Amino acid sequence: MSITKTIHAYAAKDVGSRLEPYTYEVAELLPNEVEIDVLYCGICHSDLSMLDNEWGMSMFPFVGGHEVIGKVAATGANVHHLKVGTAVGLGWHSGYCGHCAACHSGDGNLCASAEGTIVGRHGGFAEKVRADAASVVVVPEGIDLKSAGPLLCGGITVFNPLIQFDVKSTDKVAVIGIGGLGHIALKFLKAWGCEVTAFTSSESKRDEALGMGADKTLNSTDLAEITAAAGSFDFIISTVNVKLDWNLYLNTLRPKGRLHFVGATLEPLDIGAMSLIMGQKSVSGSPVGSPATIEKMFDFANRHQIQPQVEMFPMSEINKALDHLRSGKARYRIVLTNE
Repeated sequence: MSITKTIHAYAAKDVGSRLEPYTYEVAELLPNEVEIDVLYCGICHSDLSMLDNEWGMSMFPFVGGHEVIGKVAATGANVHHLKVGTAVGLGWHSGYCGHCAACHSGDGNLCASAEGTIVGRHGGFAEKVRADAASVVVVPEGIDLKSAGPLLCGGITVFNPLIQFDVKSTDKVAVIGIGGLGHIALKFLKAWGCEVTAFTSSESKRDEALGMGADKTLNSTDLAEITAAAGSFDFIISTVNVKLDWNLYLNTLRPKGRLHFVGATLEPLDIGAMSLIMGQKSVSGSPVGSPATIEKMFDFANRHQIQPQVEMFPMSEINKALDHLRSGKARYRIVLTNE
């Protein structure tokens, strides 16, 4: 006879609805699973996208939360590298197939069969969450647990390209959009050694961007400023989810420069091929990183004392926190804490 346990969470019953207290039953841990006591859980814009079913893959009742910081509560019979009480993190993925070419090469984040922590399963807006042990990363001592959650999605999303595309400390790099993703990118790039420029449409964020690592700022609504920056950058990372004049930004790249997308803009990219061809430029995108890259990011953040800028809400005020995120006024990430 299997043993069941009740987990208390917050769930939306329908698309876009308010989250309400919700309980669900779980059976015994599978051999490769880990159960985590949730201490803190960040709220990402992807949680809103899933809540609103913008991507057409949400299931209800929906329990969001994929920036989980907690401690191991229990382990399956085959899990030996994680011990009860260890501080761990769980991000967008909660499991990988383990046998495809991507998994074999260490790129589990590119596994076509990877399980999303909040896709078809219940996430971290709860007292506990479960995941395959392969997707759970130990949080190094020295990392501030309260603010670490956003590193597991927003942080790794902007850190992963630095590894994948061999961004050098001598590069001149620009960041489009200084928000939940962009502000972490500024901090990483400054510590990486790059000359960093922040593109922002908000005058109020200019001084903040400089304080977070930008060497200079450019107004993304000022055509003259962008035009004057022609041939300036080796790498541009776009964190926004809106349509911009991408050809203008391509023009600010040096020869062999790269325009890289991590912001999930859903509209097609209108890009002239001649600019790419004549300058041998590249356009690319990337998702979150593999567990190994998350570990590298944690080590790098720990070494340079990099933390996301967060606002804290108790888990019981989750709807207030979601409203604050929707308002666009969050500075810059929101973290829920279990009382």
